[in-house]
Amino acid sequence: MRRTSRTLVLALLATVSGIACAGDTLLIQRVQEETGNLPTRGLRMAQVEARFGAPAERLDRRGGQKQAWPVIDRWVYPAFTVYFEKGRVIDAVANKAGADEIGPKPATR
Repeated sequence: MRRTSRTLVLALLATVSGIACAGDTLLIQRVQEETGNLPTRGLRMAQVEARFGAPAERLDRRGGQKQAWPVIDRWVYPAFTVYFEKGRVIDAVANKAGADEIGPKPATR
């Protein structure tokens, strides 16, 4: 790719995706700092609740419409959301802390 084309593509991507201001906190930066404070993959629901307490909210189950689609349980804590399949953690994702933090939208209800 030519240098001018590469510069144009990078400028376009920066414009489309938005640029973080100096005062903004990127969610990914906070997640890297809090890696040890999230439930790890494979923990059972009871283990998560024993270690982190009761969730602030238990969202409705999703999936299961077809046999190939697993049922996913979702628990929301103030700082993160935990996703379970068959009663075990498959992922934990940090929640957006405030309006000045750039990151994904909260889980849909």
